Amino acid sequence: MSWLDEITFERADALRREFGTPCFLYAENTLRAAADAAKAFPAAYGLTVRYAMKAAPNANLLRRFLDWGLSFDASSLHEALRLEAAGVPLERVSLSSQQFDPGFADLHRRGMAVNACSLDQLRRFGEAFPGGRAGLRFNPGLGSGGTNRTNVGGPASSFGIWHESLDAARGMAAKHGLLIERIHSHIGSGSDPEVWKRVAGMTLDIARAFPEVEAVNLGGGYKVARMPDETATDLRRIGAPVRELFERFAAETGRRLRLEIEPGTFLIANAGAVLASVEDVVDTGDEGYRFIKLDTGMTEILRPSLYGAQHPIRVLSARRDGPDREYVVVGHCCESGDILTPAPGDPELLAPRRLGEARVGDICLVGGTGAYCAAMSAKNYNSYPEAPEVLLGSDGTARLIRRRQTLAQILENEIAAE
Repeated sequence: MSWLDEITFERADALRREFGTPCFLYAENTLRAAADAAKAFPAAYGLTVRYAMKAAPNANLLRRFLDWGLSFDASSLHEALRLEAAGVPLERVSLSSQQFDPGFADLHRRGMAVNACSLDQLRRFGEAFPGGRAGLRFNPGLGSGGTNRTNVGGPASSFGIWHESLDAARGMAAKHGLLIERIHSHIGSGSDPEVWKRVAGMTLDIARAFPEVEAVNLGGGYKVARMPDETATDLRRIGAPVRELFERFAAETGRRLRLEIEPGTFLIANAGAVLASVEDVVDTGDEGYRFIKLDTGMTEILRPSLYGAQHPIRVLSARRDGPDREYVVVGHCCESGDILTPAPGDPELLAPRRLGEARVGDICLVGGTGAYCAAMSAKNYNSYPEAPEVLLGSDGTARLIRRRQTLAQILENEIAAE
């Protein structure tokens, strides 16, 4: 049973009265369980679990993962600075970024690891740190993902140094006297476990070309079961053959490589939910649909509109006797694409859900929103303010960890033109 199934209308209504809606909720116990599961990933010669903070960057979440023994993956200089501001030592941070901001040099000098993700990034790193230690992110030529938009490997992806440029990367590293200590790859989110294992072998083959390499980072992208009919990735099952690959590599080369992984969704997706209110219930006749209109939508949960992603939805009501009905659940934006119940993988197609009878003033819980929701939204579209975030502690308390944005905050950076 999910923690969401234990939330009654009375509990949800108490949270609504205290914090308002829409509101993000995070369950601390679920976060801790996911962190423990990630740390149990099979590894032959040591393991570093790096939380991919782009999934949800609230400092309170970062500090908990730090306390539980995790390190961190930053996808931009801004994220790295945010980690430092949250109290994360830079020695626990690795940067792999599409945009190589100049400020990376200062953070690297102070301990942050850097993976060059293109030949030009490698050149710039070498010019800044001749004779230094660096990591290289490679595109191994193969990718996988829940949709094409979450696939970050293969010839259609710009992420990483193309594997056929391996000799050029070696030459660039030699030119600047660089010691390549890590090889990194990441193929996508919600990726196929069989493809993931194949890529692990391909990444180890790249590591053969760099005798100084001490660690191989295989990224994340483990499938999470948000919906009842979905199957989650079993980390022990996919990790066991990867451990064998590392052991075989050690037997052949004498090199015992440390494994790094970078889960984001796996750690936090099902620890999060959005608490929302039913604003309206309308229908479009016998040939149409019955709609639940919420006070949330793509301003907090963009994934359905973007990917056709699926999230579990519960209607909570003080009434106990209403019949279940077929509903399309939509958001509050003036945007026909603001829907929360698209067909799987198809944001253009409506897919009604059978839910408890909804009336104005009822509550909806949208689950699976811990990852890539608060962090990735159509923030301030229609000038809706950023929603607050609340941590449901293991002790049963509810703590506000981000205030609701005000209209004044939305407007404060606007400058009147003369």
